[in-house]
Amino acid sequence: MAKIHPFFMPKWGIEMTEGTVAEWMVAENDTFKRGQTLCLIETDKITNEVEAEYEGIVRRVLVPAGGDPQPVGTLLAVFSDADTTDAQVGEFIAGFKITSTGTGSRASEVDAQRPAAPGSSSMNEGIKSKRAISPQALHLAKDLNIDLEGVEGSGRGGKITYQDALQASRRSVIPTLKGTAELAEQLDGFYASPLAKRLASVHGVNLSLIVGTGPRGRISKSDVMAMVRAPTLPAKPVNKADVVPMDKIRKVISRRLTEAKQNIPHIYLRTSVKVDALLALRKSANLILGIQASINDYLLLATAKALARHRDVNVQVHDGAIHHFPHADVAIAIASPKGLVAPIVHSADLMRIDQIALTTHSLIETARLGKLSFEDLNGGTFTISNLGMHGIEQFDAIINPPQGAILAVGAIMRVLCEVESGKACFESRMTLCLSCDHRAIDGVAGARFMTTLKQLIEEPESLFAHS
Repeated sequence: MAKIHPFFMPKWGIEMTEGTVAEWMVAENDTFKRGQTLCLIETDKITNEVEAEYEGIVRRVLVPAGGDPQPVGTLLAVFSDADTTDAQVGEFIAGFKITSTGTGSRASEVDAQRPAAPGSSSMNEGIKSKRAISPQALHLAKDLNIDLEGVEGSGRGGKITYQDALQASRRSVIPTLKGTAELAEQLDGFYASPLAKRLASVHGVNLSLIVGTGPRGRISKSDVMAMVRAPTLPAKPVNKADVVPMDKIRKVISRRLTEAKQNIPHIYLRTSVKVDALLALRKSANLILGIQASINDYLLLATAKALARHRDVNVQVHDGAIHHFPHADVAIAIASPKGLVAPIVHSADLMRIDQIALTTHSLIETARLGKLSFEDLNGGTFTISNLGMHGIEQFDAIINPPQGAILAVGAIMRVLCEVESGKACFESRMTLCLSCDHRAIDGVAGARFMTTLKQLIEEPESLFAHS
């Protein structure tokens, strides 16, 4: 026997006169189950989820989401079982009217073939009550054999509503909490929001022990969370340090860097350089010369040649005197097992790229073995510190006294740059930061050195020209 269920604008509270369908969770021809959220209804005070009180099919949606506010009792949609025809649905909609009480003139559940009048023997069979009862409540009480005598009606004048009858049918359901999986199967027997049911399942809360504070006694999220115990914090683990005394080399490095930072007035000059041409030249030159020179080797060669042209940067500072040098003794910062060391490539401005590559490779291997000699570390007019291979984009380095400057080299990055006629392209760029001892090197002198170094890197063919 086909049944039609009208779904009209509900009335929550005495002051509610209209509401808006904020969102439909189902569409026409969708099937739904009891407890599934059908839509969101907004009023001027709250937004509520409306749950299905039975299983059915969405046959017609009459009021779309996001439209104008609708009076209480307005027919929003029509649901039915699978046996209902479109003609029966159309006939039902045509006969539906809003009454002065703010509800539909049709019962919320209608027998489409043989409409039963409220209070008729077919509907009242087995139900004995002299109190005001809605037709849908009577129908539910008959189907589920519910005793309504002890039910307190929440409708106007104490009238027993469908929700009251549904709540009465659930009073005898007391779940045994044996685990969240079993509990989840039993939660359909309670009038609670979907979120409250999920939280009850997760936290193992017995909904039969909760008195709902929501509309019509609905159990809400806050009702469930009030039953959840506050989580206990784990015991604090003991974070015990392993104390490793500094060795002699680390103590010397610490003392020298502290003195340098405290006593030397640092000035920092930063720029970025294009390295696409240098990368291409390195690939070709290494192939032709049969060597494995690194980017750092080419940077060392460019730096040495720039220092030879700018001797006011190629200096050491000793007791108030500035020592200028004709050739560049360039130190390269290396992380060794004994700490940071800076072995020196002497007179690098006079060397070829293959000679620099062999020298730096030998120094790096010697440093890793911890066998650097005094001659390898003594002196130096300039230092290069390259952290680009570790992905560091830019940094500031501390001067290694008595040298007057140090160059910090960052990672090569692909960046988007503007070219002629408003076009754009990607370039490979590297950041450079020159730290200068401002007692010996003025900002202008450092800037001129950086300009020359930038030109040598961006036009790398000049590195092979005779100075």
